[in-house]
Amino acid sequence: MRKAVRVDDVDVSYEVTGSGAAVLCVQGVGVPGSGWRPQVAALSARFTVITYDNRGLGRTAPSSTPLTIEAMAADAAAILDAEGLDRCHVVGHSMGGLIAQHVALTHPRRVTSLSLLCTFATGRDATALSLRMLVLGVRSRIGTRAMRRNGMLNMILPDAYLRGADRRRLAGEFEDLFGRDLADQPPIVRQQLRAMSRYDAAPRLPELSAIPTLVISGRHDPIAPPRLGRAIASAAKARFVEMTVASHALPIQCAAETNTLLLDHLISAEAAATAATAVRSVI
Repeated sequence: MRKAVRVDDVDVSYEVTGSGAAVLCVQGVGVPGSGWRPQVAALSARFTVITYDNRGLGRTAPSSTPLTIEAMAADAAAILDAEGLDRCHVVGHSMGGLIAQHVALTHPRRVTSLSLLCTFATGRDATALSLRMLVLGVRSRIGTRAMRRNGMLNMILPDAYLRGADRRRLAGEFEDLFGRDLADQPPIVRQQLRAMSRYDAAPRLPELSAIPTLVISGRHDPIAPPRLGRAIASAAKARFVEMTVASHALPIQCAAETNTLLLDHLISAEAAATAATAVRSVI
């Protein structure tokens, strides 16, 4: 079911699918909530899955106020309020992982569990221009439309996966999920990258140690290398999983494996939360 909640001067568009305990999924740079479709299909049989379009993407218009991670986290909290949810599981990918961390740091009692995919605690780590990222970034923005599509595929999928692949078919699959041609960059992307670069959750990561947290990284990810995921897991006392064949589009490239990990984590965390609630009610 498609809904919207008013936050400041923006109607934040979100979708609710399934039934059961709530799972809020937060997307990364340039990707609307529809990018979670492979996860919604797997999780909604046991959970109520909420996906939404960040400001300036999909059905959510851009705001006239400066874009920040804190503001986007406030949008997430507003969705929980609109749905009457005291708590939920939170899943974030890339920039969505930063937003998820901020939601957990500012509303720890509302977060049953965290799942952080292909992400980082310090936004500057992802926005810093290494030689590899500079080359990949240029290839995704310069040239013909076909060249830009290929450049984006090279940025988010590993070379071994692309070798011999039907790139036109792959680009079409991503276009269906993202609601846009990979050759095009939404105008909001620059603002999102700027917001990321200004946010740093690293000093506060130990505060997340009381929340069951799963961190998943792709070995070949140039945007969020596994060392950044390991750093989060170490500081937050979280479980860390490195997918050896994956890159930044891990939830799509390795959807089945990702969904299995997420389901196991969510079911375990939900059971622990239910047991703790039962103990408190007895006491």
